[in-house]
Amino acid sequence: MASGVYQTQDSFLNETFNDEIPKSKVVWINKERRKEIEKILQHRPSFIRVRYWQQGETSAWVLSEIGKTKPINVGVVIIGDKIASLKVLAFHESRGWEVKHDFFTQQFQNASLSPTKQLTKNIDGISGATLSVRALKKIARITLYLNQQIHEKISTKQTYHPITSSVA
Repeated sequence: MASGVYQTQDSFLNETFNDEIPKSKVVWINKERRKEIEKILQHRPSFIRVRYWQQGETSAWVLSEIGKTKPINVGVVIIGDKIASLKVLAFHESRGWEVKHDFFTQQFQNASLSPTKQLTKNIDGISGATLSVRALKKIARITLYLNQQIHEKISTKQTYHPITSSVA
């Protein structure tokens, strides 16, 4: 059994931001976002907000999803609109722990979200770890979706208004 904590959240963030962790931000899960996240998870999300850290184009997210019966904690780094890295921070299941290895997690590098909210890269499964693989794919999709949401929120604050010929 290989369950346990592989990396703490603080260590993950220090590694991501070279020991200069930005102040955390929060994205609230409103009705529209909840519906999209429910489609991805195939169940109602247990969270009403998600904390993330952002510096320039780089954002870091830490989310959990149930594998078979216990949570898998995952750290995801996104640069622009693509996954730069995905790491299993903690794994508590008795099976499926193989998803923690680089040979698996490296498949997520450069994945982005298609218009249908699917990953743009095919992620090969691992025999005996099907539920863990699904959990990591869901986390990847949710973080990319939420990352899009925070960027859309920023861009809508600077929309052009032809009536006033100004930028809001």
